[in-house]
Amino acid sequence: MTVLSHKNLEVWQRSMSLVTQIYRLTKLFPKEELYGLTSQMRRAAISIPSNIAEGRSKRSTKDYIRFVNIAYGSAAELETQLIIAMNLDYIANEQMATVSNELSEVGKMLNGLVAGLEKKLSSS
Repeated sequence: MTVLSHKNLEVWQRSMSLVTQIYRLTKLFPKEELYGLTSQMRRAAISIPSNIAEGRSKRSTKDYIRFVNIAYGSAAELETQLIIAMNLDYIANEQMATVSNELSEVGKMLNGLVAGLEKKLSSS
């Protein structure tokens, strides 16, 4: 039996890329946001691939689903924080569009992963 690593999952790879994008984006935020919005956005972004990895390492499908759902929640949190950053003029519309599109794709992939896991769980 071959056990695939979380690193082989496209959703993990894409969410890792998203973390890099968020770090680069927040590097340009005002210094007074370092412990506020900057920190929150970075933690939410990091939470996505981290929870995918942790869930993948669990022995039960139910646990895996739970961690993927946490990752999805972090994606929703990040989306909200991006809107706040845009409203505060910390990011331009073009930057928002690029990052939002990637976040949306990651969200769709997380939904697909949960659906596949739930199907696997129901057929067991």
